[in-house]
Amino acid sequence: MQMEKKDIRALSKEQLRDFFVENGDKAFRGNQVYEWLWSKGAHSFDDMTNVAKATRSMLENSFVINHIKVDTMQKSSDGTVKNAVRLHDGLVVESVLIPTDTRTTACVSSQVGCSLDCNFCATARLKRMRNLEPGEIYDQVLAIDKESRLYYNHPLSNIVFMGMGEPLMNYNNVIKAIDMITSEEGLGMSPKRIMVSTSGIPKMIKKMADDDVKFKLAVSLHSAIDETRARIMPFSKNFPLKDLREALEYWYRKTKSKVSYEYVVWKGINDDKASVDALVKFCKYVPCKVNLIEYNPIDDGEFQQASEESIMAYIKALENIGVVVKVRRSRGKDIDAACGQLANKEAEA
Repeated sequence: MQMEKKDIRALSKEQLRDFFVENGDKAFRGNQVYEWLWSKGAHSFDDMTNVAKATRSMLENSFVINHIKVDTMQKSSDGTVKNAVRLHDGLVVESVLIPTDTRTTACVSSQVGCSLDCNFCATARLKRMRNLEPGEIYDQVLAIDKESRLYYNHPLSNIVFMGMGEPLMNYNNVIKAIDMITSEEGLGMSPKRIMVSTSGIPKMIKKMADDDVKFKLAVSLHSAIDETRARIMPFSKNFPLKDLREALEYWYRKTKSKVSYEYVVWKGINDDKASVDALVKFCKYVPCKVNLIEYNPIDDGEFQQASEESIMAYIKALENIGVVVKVRRSRGKDIDAACGQLANKEAEA
């Protein structure tokens, strides 16, 4: 029976060094291979040109590199680049490059599909197939860094975990990926340029604070009224806002890091005065900023973009209490850039 080969990127540098010693080679060979895998992003053992051919064959016989492949790439007229990323087992996730005048941001996925059931989200229509491995998350960033250099002549400047999946339901792998992205042996990016966006799982927010993470936290809030939030995000019935508030207060006490609230205003759902007042009150609990997000509709259903007047009412009320508000205009409207849209198409193809 043929033994299943292990993904070499699941090994730490120490384990790689040990592997070479056990196979009669020098430990430093592990350092070389580790550098090829992470810093240089090698997708095949043959790429490792300073490693002897016999050694490459030995690696080939023992391991695989479960790398990603950009299957479909859509480029929007506003410069947004969306990748449908095929994984080694044929499943598809998405990642997006979002350019502005001064920087490029990668929006990456953490799961194939999603563990949660937000009604407005295209990804929620794909059932959760599996968590992404650290190497698969890292590869998305590497691919977008290359696109950033190719199309915009500078390296990737920011990363947001706002693609497919709930990052905190794949916590260990997301943390491992971020460790490699920020390591000098990986991409050497500052953790301050990385934002993890969660739908708000109180226990995991506290765990992040306890783990002393250095990246930034965003919460998909969308309503500060429990009943409305449960209509938008049914799973949130299990995580009432009082628990979320307590977790965010704990996060701020421990990290002193401001929280960003992601907030879409929908017509007839959260565009009334009571919703505005509730958000204003919620914003007083911990230092925060609010991103009001223009919605990229996924169909003609109940979730439709609210009027400009409703958005102005939010801006005015939040600015009155000194909260910084940004309106994030929808990007990539001429491509399938709402999370999950392109992967849904790939699944149907």
